[in-house]
Amino acid sequence: MEMRPGYKETEVGVIPEDWDVFAVRQMGEVVTGKALAVHASGKQRPYLRTKNVFDGRIDIEDVLTMPMTDEQFAHFRVRSGDVLLNEGQSIELVGRCSLYSDEYPEPCAMQNQLLRFRARDGVSSAFASYLFRRCQATGVFARIALQTTSIAHLGGSRFERLRLAWPNSESEQRAIAEALSDIDGLLSGLDRLIVKKRDLKQAAMQQLLTGMTRLPGFSGEWPVKKFAELFNFSGGYSASRDQLSTVGYCYLHYGDIHTSSKTFVDVKADYQDIPKLDIALKRVSSGSLLEDGDVVFVDASEDDEGASKHVVVVNADNIPFISGLHTIVAKAKTEELAHSYRRYCFQTQAIRQQFLFYAVGTKVTGISKTNIAKLTIPVPSVVEQTAIAEVLMDMDAELAALERRREKTCALKQAMMQELLTGKTRLVQPEAALA
Repeated sequence: MEMRPGYKETEVGVIPEDWDVFAVRQMGEVVTGKALAVHASGKQRPYLRTKNVFDGRIDIEDVLTMPMTDEQFAHFRVRSGDVLLNEGQSIELVGRCSLYSDEYPEPCAMQNQLLRFRARDGVSSAFASYLFRRCQATGVFARIALQTTSIAHLGGSRFERLRLAWPNSESEQRAIAEALSDIDGLLSGLDRLIVKKRDLKQAAMQQLLTGMTRLPGFSGEWPVKKFAELFNFSGGYSASRDQLSTVGYCYLHYGDIHTSSKTFVDVKADYQDIPKLDIALKRVSSGSLLEDGDVVFVDASEDDEGASKHVVVVNADNIPFISGLHTIVAKAKTEELAHSYRRYCFQTQAIRQQFLFYAVGTKVTGISKTNIAKLTIPVPSVVEQTAIAEVLMDMDAELAALERRREKTCALKQAMMQELLTGKTRLVQPEAALA
């Protein structure tokens, strides 16, 4: 294939003619953190750990301090413009990095398992941070890391020797970093808006689902019903994760309830993503086969937060769907709870507190079918339930639209990084073209 004019073949691929391949150590100083000895006579200083360094972000809310000497602090100090990388991490996260900037107020030192890159004059540290983030995202760091058990070590010397393509012009480096920073800013804005919308939805649920705030046209007391009056309870069919595949009938694993951000599962829409169990349906009791409107609660959780996790089943086409191990299936006895309302009504703080009251266990929190039947819930009229659910579904739709927009922006960012950090797309014309 013919080479594009103005480009050349190198050990790292095709790059612009006015770019070159350099080892990281040629572009800046690399310092490897180490476990600092505590000096009782030293000054109390803050320090950063791997858990503080994320992709493009440094968390300063959880910074520890320890007494250290002035010499220790001077050598391992992090200042604005430094790039911090996780030297030791799981294989998929090793090398995760961020630029330390003026937004982080107090000077910090760094502990072991961190690397510090300090750009030399003529090198943009912001560009370097994006170049390293792309190395992490594309698996470059994972390939050169030394892996022991579950932890991979990037290693300061291996990182220093890594050869990458760099624009020779600092102005071009800065232009690339600014373009990527702009889209990072857009993503951060979307993240803040999504958090705000989620908080508003949570507040609305607590108000509307408890009757503290009533929608126009509704009044009167809500009767309180026990779960036992509203549902029949049964257990799931026991199967391990290892038994699941892409063949057989849809199977609801309790782990998927814990990890889902949704409180419903649409069997038809989500069919391809739902794990399957290859089994004869006659072996599964009718109580474990999920129908439209069934509510499935987990009966075990490793933390209190997960004790009340559940999903509502949307299955109008009656597709065979098996509830699994560690689940409690709630099948409606009456029509007192609207299907749409069930997606929200079990998410109030009052319901969570009842789950925790009846939950038992030390390392694992569990609840039985007997105890879940004792829980109570206020029940407005079906008409009011439907009106409340419509308000909350509108908020869900707005959130979903924002999350789709964020996904598209993430995809755009990845494409921009591929184009800009390899020189396929230029933001600064090469000097030869300007002559």
